[in-house]
Amino acid sequence: MKKLSVIPIVIAALIVIVVSLSAYTVSEVEQVIVTQFGRPVGDPVTQAGLHFKTPFVQTVNRFDKRWLEWDGSPEQLPTRNKKFIWLDTFARWRIADPLLFFKSVRDERSAQSRLDDILDGAARDAVANYDLIELVRGTNREMVFAEELADVKRQEIKKVEHGRKIILAKILEQARKMSPQYGIELVDVRIKRLNYVESDRKGVYARMISERKRIANKYRSQGQGESARIRGRKERDLKQILSDAYRQAEEIRGKADAEATKIYADAYNRSPDFYSFTRTLDTYKETFDRNTWLILSTDGDLLKYLQKAGENAQ
Repeated sequence: MKKLSVIPIVIAALIVIVVSLSAYTVSEVEQVIVTQFGRPVGDPVTQAGLHFKTPFVQTVNRFDKRWLEWDGSPEQLPTRNKKFIWLDTFARWRIADPLLFFKSVRDERSAQSRLDDILDGAARDAVANYDLIELVRGTNREMVFAEELADVKRQEIKKVEHGRKIILAKILEQARKMSPQYGIELVDVRIKRLNYVESDRKGVYARMISERKRIANKYRSQGQGESARIRGRKERDLKQILSDAYRQAEEIRGKADAEATKIYADAYNRSPDFYSFTRTLDTYKETFDRNTWLILSTDGDLLKYLQKAGENAQ
């Protein structure tokens, strides 16, 4: 009896194991290829939900349904006008046909390697057919330069006939011709970075430095000329101010001397003796001090009031 009761449990366990090994789920961002002994069987499973396969002999291979990123390595490429540049591009792609994708490249790593060959080759062919200016610019819009370089630079810059957008479109068009054979759909290609190679970059930097030094020297020369002009104007204005001040001072001094002379004359006319007396006292005050010794003749005018002062004191 015990043996008979164990058998249903074993059978139920086997059924659960078989069902669990045969069932699988597919998410909204996945698509599945079922293989049997390494070979695809049936159509790709793109519908999200619960699905079944033959257990033990069939394998589920999952692929992303979303847009994926391809990031290329920088490449050194020559342009039509013999300018060597570093070109770094990136693209967006997806697995459009999972069955063909599985048969041709098997996984995303191999697909990235195939895209390297496709996109790098397309970029190399496109770059070689255009001048550098076509890759740098997209339109012929007016460019802004320093005033000193405007005329020269406008003459040097060539007109853009195609532009970057058209070149990228040609790269994408050429790459799309080869990608469908791998079940891949390319949606966009863009340039991430574009630069001169190291040898050309040094020459470009040297020309930029030379131009900036020339502009700096021009500004410096203009500044020195303006400084000399300002200093000259300052010296001229200063001399003019000092000259006007000296003239005004002399005029005031002359008027003051004339006024003083007039006052002295009026005082003398009113009382010559008193005027002579006050002027002599002023002379005493300006000439004598405690340590002054004078030797005067007895008939000198300077001794006249001193004698009278001595006589009055006696």
